[in-house]
Amino acid sequence: MIKAVDEKAAGALPKINWDDTKLKTTYANVCNVTSTREEVTLLFGTNQGWSAGQKELTVELSDRIILNPYAAKRLLILISNVVGQYEQRFGTLNIEAGPVPAAVEKA
Repeated sequence: MIKAVDEKAAGALPKINWDDTKLKTTYANVCNVTSTREEVTLLFGTNQGWSAGQKELTVELSDRIILNPYAAKRLLILISNVVGQYEQRFGTLNIEAGPVPAAVEKA
């Protein structure tokens, strides 16, 4: 399926066709971000252990997305707008930042 942006709605911007024929869907409840001067790397995975008081968590990483800093900033703006709209409709998302767990190297 290919979706197109209406040229009149987009003004003078070129028509964009979104080709989703190779699209895959992955669920993630954990995301981590690292960066260098040239790129921003997003790591996505799942934490399947939800026992309170766990001393160690294992996150199964499934996807890595590498962006240049310009694409990362555009993504930041897009996500900020989507979360803002979500909060307007459904209420504020309260996220409490706790201590960051120490990273464990792969065995």
